[in-house]
Amino acid sequence: MSRVPLSYSIRNLCTRRLTTVLTAGGMALVVFVFAAVRMLDAGLKQTLVATGTPENVVVIRKGAETEVQSGVTRDQAGQVESLPQIARGPGGAAMVSKETVVLYALPKKGSDKPTNVVIRGVGEFGMTLRSQVRLSAGRMFAPGSAEVIVGAGVAEKFRGAGLGQSLRFGGRDWIIVGVFDAGKTAFESEIWGDAEQLIPAFRRTAFSSLLVRLNSRDDFAAVRDAIDSDPRLGLEAKTEQRFYADQSEALSKFITILGMTLSIIFSIGAVIGAMITMYSAVATRTAEIGTLRALGFRRAKILTAFLAESLFLALLGGVMGLAMASGMQWVSISTTNFQTFAELAFSFTLTPRIVVETLVFSLVMGLVGGFLPAVRAARLDIVTALREG
Repeated sequence: MSRVPLSYSIRNLCTRRLTTVLTAGGMALVVFVFAAVRMLDAGLKQTLVATGTPENVVVIRKGAETEVQSGVTRDQAGQVESLPQIARGPGGAAMVSKETVVLYALPKKGSDKPTNVVIRGVGEFGMTLRSQVRLSAGRMFAPGSAEVIVGAGVAEKFRGAGLGQSLRFGGRDWIIVGVFDAGKTAFESEIWGDAEQLIPAFRRTAFSSLLVRLNSRDDFAAVRDAIDSDPRLGLEAKTEQRFYADQSEALSKFITILGMTLSIIFSIGAVIGAMITMYSAVATRTAEIGTLRALGFRRAKILTAFLAESLFLALLGGVMGLAMASGMQWVSISTTNFQTFAELAFSFTLTPRIVVETLVFSLVMGLVGGFLPAVRAARLDIVTALREG
């Protein structure tokens, strides 16, 4: 006897519409949590990786994990600028942005609780080296002045950070003359000004980092080796994408562990729900199962049919959960990056890999929840089943 048609399993789900919708709804909520956490992690990584440009290299003090912890003297910066692999701009100037990075606490709108914001002093090529950054309002700050430009995220969420307003830090008032759009990258959570003005304002004696444009991305190994092999420098070079990807490591681990823990706990409830539903289906269709056995369908075919029914139920829950989670793509959140302790805004991001992982997760719940009821159905004796039915 051939296998039980799949339409049989689907039809039975349609027959018990209320039970099917309630069980699938419970599984959908678990899938939603699972997918949302994966989207959150993907959004974080995408935001920080997109912050970097393949041809750019970040140079920081050896052993420093962030720019805030780093220090690069003017002499060290001069030696790096002289490397032949560094691209040259107009007039033969090395395309290097000597930058200083500090954290400063600013109050958010609607709250008195201060949040750390990155204040970045950039050099002449600071904007040129970041093609994803463009002014969306106002103008660029004038070199040598107490003017700053702010990322769109800062202008939107922080008090007194709008165009034309002023912020007080470093013992001075800084006028906001421009707002920039950084294409959903981490720069949108920063404030930029002239590095040569910010260094004395924050009583610094050195830069925090160097942002370097290479002639070609293939030159990275040569630049890294040149910097590593010079003991006078005490610096290290990372590609800009690698540098920002490393910034997401601690927060990414936290999100993943928290999300997986919640998903596992909730999935236990969803599996139990699917199991109860399938046990109920077996109990109410005892005579039907006996009839199928009498018609010659083997136990394995009955087992497969009920497993398929449970998997279809889980797939329905998975699709519902994914549909709910996809709506989160329009939500942007901000949190503190554990690596830098600064404000970081990013969005939920749904990728094809997350879609596949989520559907597999829901099918596993269906498989686990439906296995024992399917075994029970397959083990029913023909005579007993027909008599009980």
